[in-house]
Amino acid sequence: GSGVGRSAPLTALPCPLLQFCQPSGWQLFTERNPPTFFVAVLTDINSERHYCACFTFWEAIESAQPQSHPRNGEGEEEEEEPSSPVQPAQLFAPKSLVLVSRLDHAEVFRNSLGLIYTIYVDGLSVSLENVIGNLLTCTIPITGGAQ
Repeated sequence: GSGVGRSAPLTALPCPLLQFCQPSGWQLFTERNPPTFFVAVLTDINSERHYCACFTFWEAIESAQPQSHPRNGEGEEEEEEPSSPVQPAQLFAPKSLVLVSRLDHAEVFRNSLGLIYTIYVDGLSVSLENVIGNLLTCTIPITGGAQ
């Protein structure tokens, strides 16, 4: 398989990247939050700037099997209503798309990550690998340059 739609375990990512994407920590929510986007400028040990764009969205996670209500007093003879399953609350987990660049093009980053997000959530029959490859090879004109 291509790996599209599968999540790698969180431990597969470097810890600083995890903290960068979710500075308040990774947690589940009972509501789907709207997508967020931000760009941070990180400076490496050689004083070179790296523009890190982060697009985060929330995805419903599969819940555990429904649980039955426990019966009070197993040995009692009185008539009780049949136990009904308790549906756990729907939970949403954050997923982040991150783009790191030496160039400062926040709007291009937003559009690129938004395109990848749209293809993923709409389940379009487009190869994400090809889309990302095309995005990596596109030329961005210099602001104020020749038209």
